[in-house]
Amino acid sequence: MQVSPVHGRGWEVPCSWLVSSRWSWPPRTQKARKRTIKTQRFEAWMGEGMAEQKGWLLLTNDDGIEAEGFRLLVKALHEAGYPLVVFAPSSNHSATGMRINLMTPMNLRSREDLASTWSLDVHQTPAHLFELDGTPCDTMIVALDGGLEHLVPGVRPQLVVSGVNLGPNLSQDAYHSGTMGAAREAGLYGVPAIAASFTSFDPEGMEAAVLATLEVVARATKVLPVVANNMGRPQGKQDTGYFSAWPTPNNDDRWLANPEQHLLRAFQNGDLMLNINAPKEWNGGWQTTRLGVRWYRNAVHFGETETDATATFTIGAASVDHSPVVQGDCDAVEEGLASLSCLAVWPQSHPFAIDEDLLAHGLVETDDGWPRWLSQD
Repeated sequence: MQVSPVHGRGWEVPCSWLVSSRWSWPPRTQKARKRTIKTQRFEAWMGEGMAEQKGWLLLTNDDGIEAEGFRLLVKALHEAGYPLVVFAPSSNHSATGMRINLMTPMNLRSREDLASTWSLDVHQTPAHLFELDGTPCDTMIVALDGGLEHLVPGVRPQLVVSGVNLGPNLSQDAYHSGTMGAAREAGLYGVPAIAASFTSFDPEGMEAAVLATLEVVARATKVLPVVANNMGRPQGKQDTGYFSAWPTPNNDDRWLANPEQHLLRAFQNGDLMLNINAPKEWNGGWQTTRLGVRWYRNAVHFGETETDATATFTIGAASVDHSPVVQGDCDAVEEGLASLSCLAVWPQSHPFAIDEDLLAHGLVETDDGWPRWLSQD
């Protein structure tokens, strides 16, 4: 199989071959609650971020590698001094949830051209950019199950960041979102992950969501090891002290002595993920949240057809209502706050599910709205 150049896009290789054979890639390049958001705050934070050595971030999204929110996030993280590996879909895969392509060859391409287009100084801070003809979850599976080792040997991520998505991922969006699906897939592989969304479908003002994401990444990387030590889950199920014993009542209660420490460990192990939603008119404040309740009304549009089909149906809600929920993510963004939800990666009946009483402690917040477990020194 021949690795071939693609005009304007570096190099291309069938992904099915990538994960089944060793090969040589072209040389790699090196590289309080309510506050007014100000440019000075953004620039000051960015300057502080350059001071210390940082772990690798693995980035993806569901809007496609050339989406504006993704470009803004990649550029901001890179300027803050984070070495980056981008594994993103080549095209838009919004609302694909955790869909994957089975037994289907997927082409993967180097996008080194974007480093120049986006003005990334890869000689100062490394950045490797790749696109995959697959879904957001495909990008994480390929990256974490062999792709990184083939493409950038020795690089192991500290954290996965998925986004910034154009549009909200609130409430039951968690089941449909490709952005959140990719973060959850990373968690299944034992890698800490964050999903980030801008709650408007108008990209103007998206910098607010990028800034919010930078703040969460800064806090997360302070409490994470430089390399995700549970990547690939080499030990299988660990004796963590925080797993649910369902369906028996014999839950492990060791976490009671220090719930924050166990929540942090769950995040470090990829069993807990973070979901950010920043509103268009973000006031700079935060709230630690859970999923809220929203209702998509008149979600199906019926249309006539001139083909041999009986009819056409288009899914897209005419209106969205929400029911008030204490510390709900929908409620937080309506108040102008950025919501930060701590979500279990594994479903409730899975042996790796987090004890539900411990998960409730994830709602305990500091005076400035951050999860207390994420605010430990």
